[in-house]
Amino acid sequence: MSKVFQVRPKRVKRTNGTVLTPEMVVTVTTAMHTSDPFYNGAKEIQEAYMRQYGFDYKRACCNKNDFDFRACD
Repeated sequence: MSKVFQVRPKRVKRTNGTVLTPEMVVTVTTAMHTSDPFYNGAKEIQEAYMRQYGFDYKRACCNKNDFDFRACD
């Protein structure tokens, strides 16, 4: 069973030539039923940001504290 989350950056973040802004919102579906979309190293979130915005989550040194999330279901 999976769960859907909406993930939104808290602030503008400029690191290593990348820019993350609060307008860059993604919706991710986790592989497991969990209360936290960052449970497995944010794999689904990394893939969603690369697919939608061409944003490299790892290169920007992002972590859970850079984002707000809410469950959509």
